[in-house]
Amino acid sequence: MNAYAPIMVLGALAAAFAVGSVAMAALTGPKRYNRAKLDAYECGIEPTPQPEGGGRFPIKYYLTAMLFIVFDIEIVFLYPWAVSFDSLGIFGLVEMVLFILTVFVAYAYVWRRGGLEWD
Repeated sequence: MNAYAPIMVLGALAAAFAVGSVAMAALTGPKRYNRAKLDAYECGIEPTPQPEGGGRFPIKYYLTAMLFIVFDIEIVFLYPWAVSFDSLGIFGLVEMVLFILTVFVAYAYVWRRGGLEWD
């Protein structure tokens, strides 16, 4: 248990700092509410009214999310490979080259289909 004591103390300090910061901000912060502060913030653009039921998201939103997941998963698999690169040998190198080639094919397909255009 003595080995985990510093970790627990650090976790307790982090939690106390987080809770204390939120409490101090609520107690000491300015409380001048107006219409602009209570409105939804959309990157400085005046919010547009939404139809009943919330409205529809454009397909570009979902495509961007899927692209992020594909390339994010690539990075998640690259970190452990880079850490254990020496112990994997030539087998690990060949497998990672095949994996990166597969992801590159997906990237080239998305690029060719215009998925990276932000018009």
